[in-house]
Amino acid sequence: MDVLIKIKDREGVIHELQAPTDMAMNIMELCKAYELPVEGTCGGMAMCASCQCYVLNDVALPEMGDDEEAMLSEAFYVKSNSRLGCQIPITPELEGLELELAPEY
Repeated sequence: MDVLIKIKDREGVIHELQAPTDMAMNIMELCKAYELPVEGTCGGMAMCASCQCYVLNDVALPEMGDDEEAMLSEAFYVKSNSRLGCQIPITPELEGLELELAPEY
């Protein structure tokens, strides 16, 4: 089953992505699969913040873990709605999620 996730890139263009819920992917991997400009330098270990994004709507997300919280406390351009894409697994509950990619540094 796929869910629809909308991601606004750094140019302001909104991409409507079909995200598979049965492949154990996360938001960072989804962005890379659709060739959006997300580096994911650390490979999804919550150690670089290159996949930081802003959550734009009220969709239930998994709680932020200690590693993600620590990384965001040191990252640039952090807002109250910041999350690391690598720490958000794609599940059916994400249907309709809207994100914006954080600026690169």
